[in-house]
Amino acid sequence: MTTYLLVDTANTFFRARHVAHRGMDQWTRLGFAMHVTMSAVNKAWRIAGADHVVFALEGRSWRKDYYEPYKKNRKVARDALTEKEQEEDKLFWETYDELTTFLKDNSNCSVLRCEIAEADDIIARWIDMHPGDDHVIVSSDSDFVQLVSDNVKQYNGIQNQMISLEGVFDDYGKPVKDKKTGEPKETPDPEWALFEKCMRGDSTDNVFSAYPGVRKKGTKNKVGLLEAFEDRASKGYNWNNMMLQRWTDHNGEEHRVLDDYERNRTLIDLTAQPAELKEYIDTSMRGQMDTKTNKMVGAKFLKFCGKYELNRIAEDATKYAEWLQKGYHVTG
Repeated sequence: MTTYLLVDTANTFFRARHVAHRGMDQWTRLGFAMHVTMSAVNKAWRIAGADHVVFALEGRSWRKDYYEPYKKNRKVARDALTEKEQEEDKLFWETYDELTTFLKDNSNCSVLRCEIAEADDIIARWIDMHPGDDHVIVSSDSDFVQLVSDNVKQYNGIQNQMISLEGVFDDYGKPVKDKKTGEPKETPDPEWALFEKCMRGDSTDNVFSAYPGVRKKGTKNKVGLLEAFEDRASKGYNWNNMMLQRWTDHNGEEHRVLDDYERNRTLIDLTAQPAELKEYIDTSMRGQMDTKTNKMVGAKFLKFCGKYELNRIAEDATKYAEWLQKGYHVTG
């Protein structure tokens, strides 16, 4: 059995950018984002005892054609940036591209991109294509909780937390305490997390709710999400009572909850992509899943560290080189 690290590359890099100290200058923020990204992978590699690293990159998502509002809010936000912010954004993307190019050309890690898919799709399809192996997703995106299972964990490199069916643990294997209750954080329920998100939508991706204002727990006269979720297998009264409800949006258009729920499930459920898309993504990935044999990986990495003044990483370059030079081997 092989253990794979599946890195949500853009998420890790740009989330690190946003948590950088505001007082940092631009160059220091670039180095910080690079440092957090690489060190998150390095930590996860050692905690998981991994065998190979897969960096998943972004393409133009098929979801934008399936659902026109998808991520439109992000374009609005980009258009609202000041000239200075646009320049910094451009510089960060150029640095991100340099990082991914280095990983593709000078390491033996897998670097996968499909022009019609997001990194989330690539990670989900990799797991499906390697069912007999273990996987650790490196990302701070809560969407991945839905994929957590007996052979899938998620490592949040920003908070340094490993999420599994057994609970949420820090880098030392100790349960992470909830700041409000002081008790260990609840063990995630992937199926519930997915159902709730499909019902409530995802404001960060501009995916609208299937049932605006729905309560988590129902009342005497109204079914809530929990009751419908518990009735999902039998599709009985509580399920139908919720799913057959109708509501009218601000444009006067009538919606049936079930229709919007199924739309959101296609958008949000990382195992529910249309069959023809799965086949296309899989074919694209297989074309890039070759075993690379780059030499002198450690020396090339040291040179890369020097360019971005990643001095602390350079001091431990041997540890980083361990996973940078581990190639992919077909299993099963």
